[in-house]
Amino acid sequence: MLIDKKIFAAGIAMVVVGVIIVVNLNATMPVGQAGMSEEEIVDLLTKQQENQDMTTLAGILIGVGFLLILISFGARRKNKGNIKKEEKKPAS
Repeated sequence: MLIDKKIFAAGIAMVVVGVIIVVNLNATMPVGQAGMSEEEIVDLLTKQQENQDMTTLAGILIGVGFLLILISFGARRKNKGNIKKEEKKPAS
């Protein structure tokens, strides 16, 4: 077995979920209009900042998922049956 399948699957799932969240957040980015009041402008800027923060968190999720994918290649389990026991013979 080349990779640890559980860690690999978790990493793939995290990357997929992160990409879906980023695409969804980018599609719903709040935009302003001409003639907005000060209160509307402040509300718009707050919503844009929240959207940017959520995009950053989704990017971190993608990064951790990618890290898990890389770790899965080095996290191979050792078979217990392949352990070789060496017995020392007493010198006569």
